[in-house]
Amino acid sequence: MDFLVAKDDLHRCRFEEGSPPAPEPGQALLAVESFGLTSNNITYAMFGEAMSYWNFFPAAQEGWGQVPVWGFAEVTASEHEALDTGTRVYGYLPPSSNLVVTPAHVDSRGFLDAAPHRSALPPAYNGYLRVDADPIYDLDSEDEQMLFRPLFFTSYLIDDFLDDAAMFGAGMALISSASSKTALSWKPHKPT
Repeated sequence: MDFLVAKDDLHRCRFEEGSPPAPEPGQALLAVESFGLTSNNITYAMFGEAMSYWNFFPAAQEGWGQVPVWGFAEVTASEHEALDTGTRVYGYLPPSSNLVVTPAHVDSRGFLDAAPHRSALPPAYNGYLRVDADPIYDLDSEDEQMLFRPLFFTSYLIDDFLDDAAMFGAGMALISSASSKTALSWKPHKPT
């Protein structure tokens, strides 16, 4: 089942039922187990066209999209020699029952989805972490992880961006986040 949103009117939503797709050679099927919804997901929908969020999990029908979410999934079928059935992962998912991925750079920590339609999208959203290799994973706090981990992740991306840009010559940066609590987890560098 897929949860679809009309791209031109976020108030119009619907569920579409279907059978799980079969992975082709080199692919794997993830069963989406759980995901979080925050104001961040509204940002993904509002900026879906401008920032290509709709392109991560394209809907079959024109004009409809799947708002990306963060959550947990299990590999239920694999046609990839390095990814075993039963592997549980955390990552960027569609609000759907299933997702076919094309794993690349598979190692003990996880993999990247190298599906052709995701190649031009920001790679930071294409990674899937194995929960059995994730040092901060805790079964009892999955709900909190789905809600807060993306915010910390975003704060690290902001920190890295500002560091790479040498803070654009500024001695201080003020970070505000209208969509979530990203700014609360950012720790500014002290001027040198």
